[in-house]
Amino acid sequence: MNDLSLPFDTKYMPLAKLQEMHRRSLESPEEFWAEQARQLDWFKPWDKVLEWDPPFARWFVGGQLNASYICVDRHAKSWRRSKVAIYWEGESGDRNSRVLSYSTLYAELNRFAALLKKLGVSKGDRVALYMPMIPELPIFMLACARIGAIHTVVFSGFSAQALADRINDTQAKMLITADGGFRRGKVLPLKATADEAVASCPSIEHVIVVKRADNPVNMKDGRDIWLHEQLEPETHYVAPEPVESNHPLYILYTSGTTGKPKGIVHSTGGYMVHNYCSYKWVFNIKEESVYWCTADVGWVTGHSEIVYAPLAHGAAMVIYEGAPDYPDVDRWWQIIEKYGVSIFYTSPTAIRMLKGFGEKEADKHDLSSLELLGSVGEPISPEAWLWFYKYIGKERCPIVDTWWQTETGTIMISPAPGIVCAPLKAGSATFPLPGVDAEIIDEAGNPVPPETRGYLVLKKPWPGMMLGIHNNPDRYRSTYWERFPGKYLSGDYAVTDRDGYFWILGRADEVLKIAGHRLGIAELEDAAASHPSIAEAAVTGKADPVKGESIVVFALLKPEFTPSPQVRQDLIYHLRKVIGPIATPEAVYFTTKLPKTRSGKIMRRILKAVVENTPIGDISTLEDQTAVDEVIKSFQEQSAEQPGKPVSSTG
Repeated sequence: MNDLSLPFDTKYMPLAKLQEMHRRSLESPEEFWAEQARQLDWFKPWDKVLEWDPPFARWFVGGQLNASYICVDRHAKSWRRSKVAIYWEGESGDRNSRVLSYSTLYAELNRFAALLKKLGVSKGDRVALYMPMIPELPIFMLACARIGAIHTVVFSGFSAQALADRINDTQAKMLITADGGFRRGKVLPLKATADEAVASCPSIEHVIVVKRADNPVNMKDGRDIWLHEQLEPETHYVAPEPVESNHPLYILYTSGTTGKPKGIVHSTGGYMVHNYCSYKWVFNIKEESVYWCTADVGWVTGHSEIVYAPLAHGAAMVIYEGAPDYPDVDRWWQIIEKYGVSIFYTSPTAIRMLKGFGEKEADKHDLSSLELLGSVGEPISPEAWLWFYKYIGKERCPIVDTWWQTETGTIMISPAPGIVCAPLKAGSATFPLPGVDAEIIDEAGNPVPPETRGYLVLKKPWPGMMLGIHNNPDRYRSTYWERFPGKYLSGDYAVTDRDGYFWILGRADEVLKIAGHRLGIAELEDAAASHPSIAEAAVTGKADPVKGESIVVFALLKPEFTPSPQVRQDLIYHLRKVIGPIATPEAVYFTTKLPKTRSGKIMRRILKAVVENTPIGDISTLEDQTAVDEVIKSFQEQSAEQPGKPVSSTG
């Protein structure tokens, strides 16, 4: 564990300031958060800072605000109206780049909101978005917020079935998509996928289609409309709808350990306040900063760290449509040089990939504009951290290694250069941010001593926390709060060192982290078992040097099928179709038995031990101990048959 004394450009302040701020935030949380909330614009002040009915929290009760006003209007009314809000870079480069000022963003936001109202969308309605990384995506999110509609963004790499499931769960009345998007020079047929999904979604009344790829699509009369044909040429002001602080801003689906993906519901007031603060504390944003988060808006990082927090601060940011290594492996470095990016926030998966290309690719470009680097999505190894620090930051840029989740809504544990320039340790997320009461506990719920692994929990409510799971309060309670009453269970293992630094160790539950994206094992197994040839399937993860984890499937075939390369390939493509390219397995092994306990639970740790060649451990609870031998035999005999390097999980 390395301590690094870094020559930060930001003003140094004693670490005691962070400690004092954190202490005060936990001792007087309502007073602390009320102070922070006053930095935003409220149409009506709140009556009560917090209503805490464990495990449900309501923040700034009675207060009224509007997220689009905070993100756009207040800047368009100030000197920032001519400041750049978005530098958009298409995959193909200069021919598709666009620059939107805050005044332009304001005009487009009002035009989009007017169209939504014209088509019958009103406060409380749900709107689904299935779009590529183009400016219309955040603008439509803000347009929904402006009229009080609730958006649910579905990652554009998901399948028609995954899209349909999310639409049907929210009962969305409108879908917004595009004719296509670009990825590695190919057109992703988003409209065709959307058509397949909507065929089983009776709640959808209209489908708005953005022309991006200029490829032929089917348009259904009375349902489908082209955005460019329906937008009014003149800007028509749409007054932002004042919504109560706990009015839902969005629903975003995340994988769980059991059952279908969970629809995480975030509020407007608490979410906006907490994101505004954490963004300032972590990224030390300045007026002259140019910020780039490489995430897709379809994930929570994109919601919070591309749309709502940066725009609330009036930041200038880069949005990029394509892959990091297309058409050249130095594509990202080209973009940093082109726009003078000063804050660069990406994932450990991307850092490992870029490290594999070598620092010589970065050295081709002037990266001297960089002032701060960030990591998100999964734990970062000390090796990747040090490469990032040395070769990209040139040993002068702090790295903010951030821990948070879809459920937390915002960054919870991270270095905080915006408060204090604390010494960093390669691979550590350092300390909880103000207002975050984090603890590491054992199986009995007791705090563990330093250098002891345990469950990462949160002991106090925080403004950015979810309102709950859409239409399923019981699942919210049982998933996050029942195991350790009064404490939020994150599902991650962590450890603190003797200096109090937090080190995140990865998932403790049955969720895989594929290139920083969470996929539930239950969802993967259900999808595999839906293939006509599969009687039962068990999924485990395998360490991957680039993606963090890869997917490995052990499958029992139905009696009428026999193992073959074709059946294996059919199952791989079936998983890609049902869930999306991100669910592409690295390997599929056919076996005649799965290791199960007497109660029928699959012991996936045994499967993981087999694929990673680690000790099997205790098997005394297995119903049939010969299942271990069968799994090992299948693995050894079929390893050579695997199709080789899988299709990239990012499409």
